[in-house]
Amino acid sequence: MSPSLSPVGAVLGAVLALGVYLVLRGMPITRGIDLSARIEPYLDRSPQRSRLLYQDRSEIGLGQVLTPVTAALAHRLDQVLGGTESVRTRLLRADAAESVEGFRMQQVLVAVCAAVLATFVGSLLWWVRGVSLPVVAIVVGCAAIGGAMARDALLTRAAARRERRIMVEFPALAELLALSVTAGESTAQALERVSRLSSGELSAELQTALSAARTGTSLPEALQGISDRTGLAPVGRFVDGIVVAIQRGTPLGEVLRAQARDARESARQSLIEEGGKREIAMMIPVVFLVLPVTVVFAAYPGLALLQLSV
Repeated sequence: MSPSLSPVGAVLGAVLALGVYLVLRGMPITRGIDLSARIEPYLDRSPQRSRLLYQDRSEIGLGQVLTPVTAALAHRLDQVLGGTESVRTRLLRADAAESVEGFRMQQVLVAVCAAVLATFVGSLLWWVRGVSLPVVAIVVGCAAIGGAMARDALLTRAAARRERRIMVEFPALAELLALSVTAGESTAQALERVSRLSSGELSAELQTALSAARTGTSLPEALQGISDRTGLAPVGRFVDGIVVAIQRGTPLGEVLRAQARDARESARQSLIEEGGKREIAMMIPVVFLVLPVTVVFAAYPGLALLQLSV
């Protein structure tokens, strides 16, 4: 009679197999050589300092040890999910400091943390209530996928919040720019004054464009970068109006005033739409909570009297 399969033995065997796989995968024979390791011997190196003068005694931390593993998992996750251009666009719109690879590594770390937490809870449930191991494995996989998707959703929300802040700042900044141009300043001087006196996301974008213009990029190209980074239609029309006015020599003050009026009208339409959505959302507690309670309070005394009369 063959002995029954122990769940603990199955888990320990799976852990042993995973450890053997990782050891074999990390051996120099099976590990691939990246491009930097191939070209490094052919590059000129700076003279090495003497070890007697070397003062850096920093120890290798856990993060440095796990960086190759997380980088490999992030690359594999990017191949599975795709959408690299979408992630790069949202990172630009959210003004995030990390790159696409860094964002994928964050997704991997969040997924691993969620999987570890689900494994801990599932182990407790298996130990206390005898939950089956396939169910625990499915829950752990769903937790890992949910962690990765939650980090993606947070990036989308961060980009949307920054876009809302830009749209709030846009009408006032356009008015200030129109006043500066009408007062006799050139376009570059007006942009410099407005970006220096104002604060916010859009003024930071103007400062970035002016910095690019100082380093050799033409002002129209630098301003076009604002439209590419924000991805907002009103800001894109605003930038296009400034670029056309600069290139053709048309009066810029009237163009900026028209852009400011359009921005305020767009903001007013957005407020009306948001108010309509909130009004519909307010009907949910009224219909499903307040109205049933009112009906119960109105009908209960009559029902009680009917029961007493019967």
